Amino acid sequence: MNTLRMMTVSVSLILAGLAVGTTAGSPARAASDAQTVNYARVCEPPVPTAFIPLPPGAVEPAGWLRDWAEAARHGITGHLDEWHPTFADGWKGVPIQAPGAKADGTGWPIEQCAYWLDGALRLAFVLHDEALLKKIRARLDPVVDGVNQADFGATFIHWRKGAKPAGFDSWAHSQMGRALVALYQGTGEKRVLDALVKVYADYPVPMGHINFSDVTGLCNLDAMLETYSFSGDPRILERALQAIAQPEVAQDIQAWQEGRLTHSHMVITYENIRLPAVVSSWSGDARHLRATQSAFQWLDENHLLPYGVASGEEYASGIGAFRKTETCNVTALLLSASWMYRIQGQGAWGDRMERAFFNAGAAPVARDFQTMCYYQSPNRLRSDSLPCEQPHSPGPEGVRYHRLGCPSVLCCVGAVNRIIPNFIIHAWMATRDNGLAATLYGPSRVSALAGAGVTVKVSTSTDYPFGETIQMKVDPEKTVAFPLYLRVPGWCHEAWMSVNGSPTSATPDAKGFAKIERTWTQGDVVELRFPMKPQVVRGYETEFPSSNRDYFRFEPAAVFQPRRLPYASVLCGPLLFALPIPDTDPNTPLKDAQWQYALDTHAEQKDAGITVERRPMPAHWDWPLHAPVGLKVPARAFDWNPTDAQALPDGPVTGGQSETIRLVPYGCTKFRISMFPVTPRAWPPGWVPSVKPGAAR
Repeated sequence: MNTLRMMTVSVSLILAGLAVGTTAGSPARAASDAQTVNYARVCEPPVPTAFIPLPPGAVEPAGWLRDWAEAARHGITGHLDEWHPTFADGWKGVPIQAPGAKADGTGWPIEQCAYWLDGALRLAFVLHDEALLKKIRARLDPVVDGVNQADFGATFIHWRKGAKPAGFDSWAHSQMGRALVALYQGTGEKRVLDALVKVYADYPVPMGHINFSDVTGLCNLDAMLETYSFSGDPRILERALQAIAQPEVAQDIQAWQEGRLTHSHMVITYENIRLPAVVSSWSGDARHLRATQSAFQWLDENHLLPYGVASGEEYASGIGAFRKTETCNVTALLLSASWMYRIQGQGAWGDRMERAFFNAGAAPVARDFQTMCYYQSPNRLRSDSLPCEQPHSPGPEGVRYHRLGCPSVLCCVGAVNRIIPNFIIHAWMATRDNGLAATLYGPSRVSALAGAGVTVKVSTSTDYPFGETIQMKVDPEKTVAFPLYLRVPGWCHEAWMSVNGSPTSATPDAKGFAKIERTWTQGDVVELRFPMKPQVVRGYETEFPSSNRDYFRFEPAAVFQPRRLPYASVLCGPLLFALPIPDTDPNTPLKDAQWQYALDTHAEQKDAGITVERRPMPAHWDWPLHAPVGLKVPARAFDWNPTDAQALPDGPVTGGQSETIRLVPYGCTKFRISMFPVTPRAWPPGWVPSVKPGAAR
């Protein structure tokens, strides 16, 4: 039996088990099987996820992270509806005066508006901001009421009588589904769940494919399965499993496992990449999980940029210093990685999320969160930057900071609002042995159930990732025993931990977590130290994918020719470091600033000749150019004039004056160099990458 046939048969057997109500081998466990597990749902998958997410609002930001979240509240996130009709009128069922809008109030704007509604809702929950919550609910509650009161076919696009989501509207529909799932998780209101069930119990199958060329209804799968887990309505699971078993979907899953993927639209890629893994817990088919893992590996090897997110302009763009990442990609990567983290419980997913969040999450937003840019790139020298105008692309305006990101294409200014709250929500998760896991680090407060259903509060004080120490104060409502899992970052090899001043083992398990199992009392203190040592990563700039040449037809022909241009980047802990080009505002670099350097680090020395400098954290955090942590790095000044056709020299450069340059965290910069040319000393003789050319290590 071939692989495609086996996948179809396996899902058919699961559906048969569902139909006859069997328990052995059936696709879900009833709540009675998991009553002792905190945060267990009405139905749990047959392959339980490693972590259980906490309700939005259980984790609240503190310290520098709260400063940033409040800047979002007072900036773009809190005010988009005041700035453009797409966000003022989206999801109201009225005509919208915006590009891509249809006469019935659907089309492009409801996708963009749903991004904003989902992110702003989650930010309202984590900040416990009643005013913002009221604003967003004024837009979500009519959707819920419209679905519940309708006597025609159910859809979140409730004003279209008798219509089912199709084409592009099915993508917007999935984004609204996510927002309503968050609304239910944050409030527990039955009317919200009723609306979700009504829609997804009757959602049309098939839903399309999962290749990366176009949007389809399959992006509703995560909201569908969340709805099933809350409700137990078997019609929803049946539709989800049927959708993933469609021949065109099974063929894509098989191709992913074999490394046969297409260089297509990157937002669609990051959105679709998670879907087989999301279904895998319910299907029990390990091939679904392997497909997602293989797709992530393919992305890493062919398109990953040093800040932890793949290039995408809009299409996959290979690896290069001027290659750009759409801000929507940051949001979509964090979403898919958080699902993988939840499913597998591997700390490496936390490392991935932190690298993307602390670097790629910060750079495209102005320090006051009033403006943003559509694209970011590892090196940014000017504001009118690359590429030339392209079809379906923001072109040069996409690299400028604007209140709406790119005024003609509003997806990124909607999606950027999801970045901060989704990181905060996933900073802590519950475990199936009734413990709590510190999954992402930063200053925060969490209130959650642990042990025998006891409310436990943990206050985390830290400057991480700008400092190495973390203190957690544990305050259970009453004395309670439970395991506390602490992620040991993969880049840290000398972690140290203590409880109430007594050192405890910081040795991580196979998944990257150190476990402290004890009886906790009020005032217990856990201290962590994760020493951060500079690391030089090396790789090659690669050509633009030739398969997308028609899309990138305005690019110089040279960028499509095979190339192996060496570069080096510097990380310390989860932070990428960059040479800052001072700016007078996010769109104006300081004139005559010096940035023409090659890294001259000592490849054979353990510290590469790099020293770390630390300063006090500022009283208020706004990603300052005068950063609290910096690196002193050996470099050589040389005559370097990068062009759109060639961003880096052909090989290691010689000559030039020896200097020491100070690098700062990438997220603190608006103009910078983070993919450097190299000297022979920084490029070890005979060095070759351990994976395919282009993958950053």
